[in-house]
Amino acid sequence: MHTPSFEGVLDAARQIAPAAVRTPLIEHPALNEAVGGRVLMKAETLQVAGAFKFRGAYNRISRLSADEKTRGVVAYSSGNHAQGVAAAAQAVGTRALIVMPSDSPAVKVEGVRAFGGEVRFYDRWSESREAIGAEIAAERGSILVPPFDDPFIIEGQGTVGLEMLEQAGIEMDQLLCGASGGGLIAGLNLVMAEQSPETRVIVVEPEAFDDTRRSLEAGERTAHPQGAPSICDALMSPMPGEITWPINRRLSGAATVTDAEVADAMRFAFRWLKLVIEPGGAVSLAALLSGKVAAKGLTTGVVLSGGNVDPGLFSAIIEGRFAA
Repeated sequence: MHTPSFEGVLDAARQIAPAAVRTPLIEHPALNEAVGGRVLMKAETLQVAGAFKFRGAYNRISRLSADEKTRGVVAYSSGNHAQGVAAAAQAVGTRALIVMPSDSPAVKVEGVRAFGGEVRFYDRWSESREAIGAEIAAERGSILVPPFDDPFIIEGQGTVGLEMLEQAGIEMDQLLCGASGGGLIAGLNLVMAEQSPETRVIVVEPEAFDDTRRSLEAGERTAHPQGAPSICDALMSPMPGEITWPINRRLSGAATVTDAEVADAMRFAFRWLKLVIEPGGAVSLAALLSGKVAAKGLTTGVVLSGGNVDPGLFSAIIEGRFAA
C-alpha cells in the first residue's frame, strides 16, 4: 500500500476524468451578504451518485485487475460511499455488496440498489461494520473498498481541492470541510499543503461526533463518546482513520455545529441559493451562518459534500417542522 501524496491526487484526477463530474464552484450574493465575505461553494451535490464519494471509489475500483473484477467489491458505509462504490462498480463492470446501517436513509439504500448494488444491513450501535465487511470479503474473495482509509480513496477525494483552486483563480483565506473518517479533508490537505499552504483548512463536525476536534486537542487519534444520533448520518464515524489522521494533523482549526444549526443552513441553501444539501453536506455552511467560523472580510471555500437527503426529513426541515 502506497502513501497518499499530492502526486497521487494528480494521478487520480487523470484516472477519474472520464467518469466523474467536474462540479461547479458557486458564489452567491445572498450568502456573501449574510456572512460579510466571499464564499466559494464546491457543489459536490451534483457529483455522480450525489456526493464526492464517487471520486475516491472510482479511483480505487477502476484500477482493479480483470481477475479482481470477476470477484466483485465489498464496502461499508452509511450511504454516500455506498452509492459511490455501487456506481463505480457498475461503471467498470463489476458487482458490489454494501454493508449499511439499518437506520440509513431510505434514499441512500435505494440509490445503492439503483446502481445494481447488493445491501446487507447491520446495527451501527451493536455490530462492527468492519468485521462484517471483512468476513464477507473473505467468504466471496471480493476486494474490500474502505470508505476513507485507503490511499486511492484519499487521493481521489483530493481532486475536489485541485478543482477548487483551479476554478477559484484566487487565494482562499480558509477552506471548510466536514469530516467523518477524514478521507475528503485529508485529500484537501494534501492539495493545500502543496498548492496553497497559506489557506487555513478547518474541519467542521456534528457536535456529538467531534472525534477529529478531540484528536487535534489530544495530539492523537481519539474517539468521541457514544451519544445521541445526529441528522448528519454521513458524519458519524467513531474515530479518525489510521491513514487519514497523520495527514489531518496539519488542520488549522475545528468547529462543531448542532443539528438545529445544520437545519438552518439547509433552509438557507434551499431558500436563497436554490440548493438541496443533505445534513452532513451542510455542516460547513452551518459553521459560517451560525458564526462558529468567522468569514467577514475573508474569502472562504466551502465543500457542499453531498445532497442525498431523505425527502421526508428534507420536507420537515425546509417547512420548519423539524425540531432538533
